[in-house]
Amino acid sequence: MSGRDDRAWCTPAAVPEEVLAFDAQVTDALGVGAAGKLGVLDLALAPRAGRTRVVRQYQRSPLYVYRPIYLDPLRPDMAFVFLQQQGDGFVQGDRYRVDVDCAAGAAVHLTTQAATKVFKARHNFATQLVNLSVGAGGVLEYLPDPVIPFQGSRLYQRTCLTVAPDATVIFGEILLPGRMARDEFHMYDLYLSDTEVRDPDGSLWYVDTLRLRPGEIDDPTSAGVLGGYDVVATLQVICSATPSSEVVALLRATLADVPEILAGVTELPGGRGAAVRILGSTSRAVQAAVRTAWDRARIELLGAPAPDLRKG
Repeated sequence: MSGRDDRAWCTPAAVPEEVLAFDAQVTDALGVGAAGKLGVLDLALAPRAGRTRVVRQYQRSPLYVYRPIYLDPLRPDMAFVFLQQQGDGFVQGDRYRVDVDCAAGAAVHLTTQAATKVFKARHNFATQLVNLSVGAGGVLEYLPDPVIPFQGSRLYQRTCLTVAPDATVIFGEILLPGRMARDEFHMYDLYLSDTEVRDPDGSLWYVDTLRLRPGEIDDPTSAGVLGGYDVVATLQVICSATPSSEVVALLRATLADVPEILAGVTELPGGRGAAVRILGSTSRAVQAAVRTAWDRARIELLGAPAPDLRKG
């Protein structure tokens, strides 16, 4: 059995105990759309003839990508890669793994085609492991569409970034409280997300965690968690060319004028960038704030505004 066929290989190591509490055998799904799928995507990208191109690709359904497109006239070297998923979203027992290696000098924007849905689980949970590496002088933007956890759903995500000292990374994630149009707010069983950032030698730089477990004990709307807000987003800007104090000041000034959100900006450990947390009551307000911050950071770090990603 190859690693890509191994359920353990596709599952994050050291899954939190509160997730493992739901680790029961899936017995009620057969045929098309069955639970317990192993989704694998393995990509390597490198500069070739003035553009960043895919030099290695392996994909296993339900995860897949088409060939990169080049959307930014001010960064014609940047490859825009849209991660796609067959089917509607995560179901119980699903284990997805995404590995993306950006070589030295590569410029990559990785996103999803649409929002990620997480469906109700009866017996188990879903996981997604994302490993991203960026070589010397490389640029990576990883900005997936929002995650929508349905009532009774369970998802654990781990994102592991390995970043060269002079690389630039803009990473973000957005979590909705559920199907807001159906008045479904924080009715999922749990949503846990860990982001680990390491240097190329493997030493841990910092960890960012989000733990939401609605119920009698853990209330996401409590003052110590989301307060009176329902939508939460994170944006992390990793860079070395611009002093982190300047990046923090820039993002604070930018977000101060964005309506309907509450935002905080702090310096990353080691003085290599800034982290932003955004809260809001609507998906539209939070997504607009994330795009505004991404656009301003991009202008400062890459000399180009955020392009139209041609979604929808």
